[in-house]
Amino acid sequence: GNPDRELINVSEPYELRDWADKFGVTNVRLKAVVNIVGNSAKKVEAYLTKNK
Repeated sequence: GNPDRELINVSEPYELRDWADKFGVTNVRLKAVVNIVGNSAKKVEAYLTKNK
């Protein structure tokens, strides 16, 4: 698939956990970032890269 289309579904616990592991953050932090930038994995990754 195209990474641009990867969306993080924070209402699915297993998906939230997988993405949090992938980005090396807590579930809570990931949810907070999704609230800020939206659920695009690419945007979340960019945000986390800038805001370690």
